[in-house]
Amino acid sequence: MQSHSASSKAGLPPRRAAHYLLTAIIDEGRLLSELIGAGALDHLTVEDRARAQRLALETLRGLDRADRMLKPYLKKPPPLGVQNALRLGVSELTSGEAAHGVVNAYVEIVSRAKRTAAMKGMVNAVLRRIAEDGKSGWDKRAIPLTPGWLRQPFVAAWGRKAVEDMERVHFAGAPLDLTAKTDPETVAKALGGQVLPNQSIRLFEAKQVSQLPGFATGDWWVQDAAAAMAVQVLAPQPGQTVLDLCAAPGGKTMQLAALGADVTAVDISLTRMARVADNLKRTGLAAKIAVSDAFAFEHAGFDAVLLDAPCSATGTIRRHPDLPYAKDGAEFGALIDQQSALIDHALTLLKPGGTLLYCTCSLLPDEGEIQVEEAYARHPDLEPNLAAYEKPGIDPEWVTPEGGLRLRPDYWPELGGMDGFYIASLTKPTT
Repeated sequence: MQSHSASSKAGLPPRRAAHYLLTAIIDEGRLLSELIGAGALDHLTVEDRARAQRLALETLRGLDRADRMLKPYLKKPPPLGVQNALRLGVSELTSGEAAHGVVNAYVEIVSRAKRTAAMKGMVNAVLRRIAEDGKSGWDKRAIPLTPGWLRQPFVAAWGRKAVEDMERVHFAGAPLDLTAKTDPETVAKALGGQVLPNQSIRLFEAKQVSQLPGFATGDWWVQDAAAAMAVQVLAPQPGQTVLDLCAAPGGKTMQLAALGADVTAVDISLTRMARVADNLKRTGLAAKIAVSDAFAFEHAGFDAVLLDAPCSATGTIRRHPDLPYAKDGAEFGALIDQQSALIDHALTLLKPGGTLLYCTCSLLPDEGEIQVEEAYARHPDLEPNLAAYEKPGIDPEWVTPEGGLRLRPDYWPELGGMDGFYIASLTKPTT
């Protein structure tokens, strides 16, 4: 039989990795995807890798609540390495992990660094007190708040009540959404999922994606329901030429191809486009692929251009809770300028009377509603295509005054919400 000491040692590698991830995100401003891509978890077993990632994500989702729970036990905030060990400990203790293993592990993590070794007694004492407070103390606390630098513009845009509703969805995390190549009902039945009002499929239990029925045969791909609505709004006819600009990771490319469009997918990233090619192959769908800077791509005359512009990604916090802690908004101004330039460039690639479908996975009006209002000022003949939003699953109240479609995490609350997203269908003048 495994001893207490051996069992807590066995749980140490994923906990140390989660501690490293948390500190790199908060202290160095690195995104979780970037850290994992750089090999931060490569030394772990597959099981420990998943555990480290899950622990980091759960802790980030509840960070504000964990800090409030810790505050009565701390005279002043400890160094970040110690604070993150305490945060991770709170996350585990309040989700039902055995106190002995959790406390020992984080005491050991803190004692291994010279700068923090002297604080191991404090970590031991605080986590033991938290273990006594337990899940009931956790559940009594308010829903975690978005960090202030981002919460402020959210409240200014959507109001306090809406932001509180979004924070509830962010804290709950995201279910897994899929887009079926042809038959949502059959795919949902095979996977034990639910067909959403827009025909996306939602799975509420976490599963290994590549092991699910229909993955290897290309019957579906992973895509949030809000992102899937962009192509549903565009609704290309079979044979229409569509340019998918800034196409990676390729969910919309596959949607367009599945609808019979003649698709050209363009993205600057060679590695991300290799994944798009792999996914097209897996799903048996066809698209032309071009690895190119969007501004350098000059083939014109498309029936439609789908521009999913680089953005703050603030609409994806329920899946990426690291974002508000890794970022501070410093680069958002440059992204907004780039979006304006991309809209102008995309219009040059459209034939007269063609459709520009502009979208961003952002909750900031500067990257959505205001961006389109400014596009009208630069291109007075541009027209909103309001009929495009009359689709299953789209509430008419989501249509915005300037003629776009605003999707928010607090929509479909009874179904688990959706990503924050902005979509605008715009028609280029015929002359």
